[in-house]
Amino acid sequence: MMRTVVAGALLWIAGCSEPESGPIAVSAIGDPPSLVNPNLKRLDPASAFLIEAAAQGLVQFDATGQVQPALAQSWIVSDDGLRYTFRLVRTEWANGEPVTAEQVTERLQAAISRASSNDLKVQLGVIDEIEAMTDDVLEISLKSPRPNFLQLLAQPELGIMLDDGGTGPFNLSPQEDGAILLSEHDENEEEDGAGSHGPPILLRGEPAARAIARFRQGRSDLVVGGRIGDLPIARAAEPGAAALRFDPVGGLFGLTFTSREGPVADPAVRRALSMAVDRTDLVAALGVPELQPRASILPSGLDELPQPAQPDWAASPLPMRREQAAQAIAEAFEGEPPTLRVAMPEGPGYRLVFAHLRRDWRAIGINAERVGLREDADLRLIDRVAPAMLAGWYLRHFSCEASVICSAEADALLEAARTEQAMAERRTLLAQADRLLTDATAFIPLTAPVRWSLVSPRLSGFQVNPFSRHLPGTLVVLEP
Repeated sequence: MMRTVVAGALLWIAGCSEPESGPIAVSAIGDPPSLVNPNLKRLDPASAFLIEAAAQGLVQFDATGQVQPALAQSWIVSDDGLRYTFRLVRTEWANGEPVTAEQVTERLQAAISRASSNDLKVQLGVIDEIEAMTDDVLEISLKSPRPNFLQLLAQPELGIMLDDGGTGPFNLSPQEDGAILLSEHDENEEEDGAGSHGPPILLRGEPAARAIARFRQGRSDLVVGGRIGDLPIARAAEPGAAALRFDPVGGLFGLTFTSREGPVADPAVRRALSMAVDRTDLVAALGVPELQPRASILPSGLDELPQPAQPDWAASPLPMRREQAAQAIAEAFEGEPPTLRVAMPEGPGYRLVFAHLRRDWRAIGINAERVGLREDADLRLIDRVAPAMLAGWYLRHFSCEASVICSAEADALLEAARTEQAMAERRTLLAQADRLLTDATAFIPLTAPVRWSLVSPRLSGFQVNPFSRHLPGTLVVLEP
């Protein structure tokens, strides 16, 4: 079945030509680009790319994922890590009016307001106050220190926009075919048109197969937004090792539970399902460089919690784990175990993941059926990149507000950690919450998310980074 799907997608991919000169052609996998309000709707790759072009945040990422100035030309962090004071660069909205600290403050306050559904809202709960001090200075006060707080502010969800435009370095020109032409705006440009500009960018949002075909035919320079689901299609196009790039992202890739009732309500069943998965074999099948199997909710090496909690079975050999899991399933179900419904996105890569899960669970007496993301299910795949290197981002996905399988005690610990001033105490609280959620099997981790891009040799500025953010201004064209 998978070969048929990939072969069908490859019908898009025929012939090859040299890359065209002119604008940098970018295909973002997903819907056509639009300037959506991130307080109302989650951003897809094309919309995120567009916002980063048209609406800067206070800070932004450079090509390597390091924080650099954007609307804020400089900032000062207080010695206790609780106050961030930003001085704005003198810039204008798309309508020509100067940007003020009060306007930026209002838009950041909207992102954390009760009515907001901004994807970063939960993490921004650490903010105590946002206040404009002068026309070009604003201050953000935190409830407790966050060493990587600026990484949140650099995300496109906090790009500063007005209804009729933003504050970014590019002007937008919609094209007849649904693409958008991004032309760099030079505030120092003379009236005669002189000024230093990079090449314009032609941005499209389109399905993965079409984006890959366009790249393979030499009609685009960059494909962004690739995930595990469409990775087999990209590989079948044989773009070459130099073209297929993988970002070393952190985040969550695994299975959440959708009901407090039914077969997965039993902690012994959830534990057995997680024990039975051969993560090493799954990661080998995916074939992504540096990708590692993971049985913990958090990755290793986070500043806040370098050693995440491991399940009590993590060091046991797979045959022993499966024997124990099969026994637990037999005890939980006196008759025939039910068939578990697993909700996953479309795409041959996701089907590969499901095939491994189904095989592994069949070995302990559990049957599984893959269903669509909007259908009723017992488990659901989560595939999300962490916006910052913060332990709380991972753990709060399994709070009682966000997850049906949770721990009220862990929630209390997370709330205490949010306001704890001492870093050592905060680590202790986070570690305790991590242990409770791990012991409850609130999540079945598999590995890290996978994010890939296709990159033309024409682009010399592209670099992989831990947040999979590739801003328009970092796409440098190689000089002839």
